[in-house]
Amino acid sequence: MEKDCFICDKHAGDIETSGVCIYEDDYVYVGHIDRKGKPNYLGHIMIDLKRHAPSLADMTEEEAKRFGITMARVSKALMESEQAEHIYSLVSGNSVPHLHMHLVARYPGTPEEFWGPMEVYDWEGAPMGAGDEVVQLCTRLKAYMEKNAI
Repeated sequence: MEKDCFICDKHAGDIETSGVCIYEDDYVYVGHIDRKGKPNYLGHIMIDLKRHAPSLADMTEEEAKRFGITMARVSKALMESEQAEHIYSLVSGNSVPHLHMHLVARYPGTPEEFWGPMEVYDWEGAPMGAGDEVVQLCTRLKAYMEKNAI
């Protein structure tokens, strides 16, 4: 645990986020993005490495295996459970120096000018939601992942 790290604080239970846990093991935690009261793009998922490590290069081999397998499983769940047609993935680390990956679903009918992990937020017709809608999506993804192992 790192002092003053948003993700470490989240895993310690010091910060409450929207949705419910989609998946968790000894190495990773998967949940929906929480935009602090702003509407969430439904299907913007976060995979957090549990151990405080700044970048992909800082993972152990076992962490990398779990992170990669989890990325594939969550992506498949978004495509099959939520009918996403494409999954964007992004690791930035600019604002929070604790390894986490954004997985963002692109749904059928998204105009091409809004293709991209952050561009989808600018689309007027984007599936946005909060509270119960986020919890319901997380619950569907969790159920899908429990039934469908890779």
